[in-house]
Amino acid sequence: MTATEAHTDVPAELVAHLSGWVGTWPPGVPPAVAGNPRNAAPGWDGAVHPVTGVVAPDGAVAVGVPPMVSAEVRARATDLAALLRDLPHVLGRPAHLVRAGVFRWTTQPAPLDDSGEWVPYDDPGVPEWLRPFGGAVLIARDERGRYLAGVGIKRHDAHGHELSVGTEPHARGQGLARRLVAQAARHVLAAGAVPTYLHDPHNLASARVAEAAGFPDRGWQVLGLFGPAGPDAESRD
Repeated sequence: MTATEAHTDVPAELVAHLSGWVGTWPPGVPPAVAGNPRNAAPGWDGAVHPVTGVVAPDGAVAVGVPPMVSAEVRARATDLAALLRDLPHVLGRPAHLVRAGVFRWTTQPAPLDDSGEWVPYDDPGVPEWLRPFGGAVLIARDERGRYLAGVGIKRHDAHGHELSVGTEPHARGQGLARRLVAQAARHVLAAGAVPTYLHDPHNLASARVAEAAGFPDRGWQVLGLFGPAGPDAESRD
C-alpha cells in the first residue's frame, strides 16, 4: 500500500466516521489538528473525551481537541512526538499522557457461527459493565441461562460503531469472544455503519480475538488521553 492509499483507500462510511469523530480527515504531516466540538461535549458514555486521534500507517496524523485549545495545539504539533509531549500540558492535564492503541476496522467479518442473542441493555441478565452502552447488547449464555460473554456497541455516530467485548474467566479459551465480535460486526454493517475495534497494543488476547473475528491489523493507531489512574476513554476487551 502506498502512502496515499494508506489513508484514502478506505470505505466511505469510515471516512465519514473519522471526519466527525476526529473532526478532520484525511490526516497530515505535520498532524492535522481540528477544534472539534465533540471533544468538549459528553460522548457515548456521558463523559467528555478531550482527545480523539488516528495515526495512519504512513505516519500521517489527525487529532481532535476542544475548540478553545486547537490553535495552540496546532502551533505546537510540528510532528507526532511533539503532539504526544505537549498535548497534556495544553489541556491543563500535565500528569496525563497521550498514548497510542491499535485501531482496527472491517467490512468483511469472519464467517463464524452466531453465538449470542441481542437483548436490551437493561435486561436482568446483562452484567453491569455492559449497561452503559445502552440500546441492544449481544450476550451469550450457558444452557442454564447464565451470562458467559457479551459485546457492547459504542455508537459514536451513524457511520462508525466501536465494539467492546468481555468474557467471564471460566468461559475463556473456547472461541466465544471471536464469534460474538464477528456477529456484532455483521449487525453493525447491516445497519449501514463500519464496525471498529480498539485495544491496547500489549493486550495480546484482544488482538487474537480481533484477528480471528476478521479485524486485521492494518497498522492504524488510535490516540487517547490517559490519566494517572487510567484512561479518560476506556475500552473493555
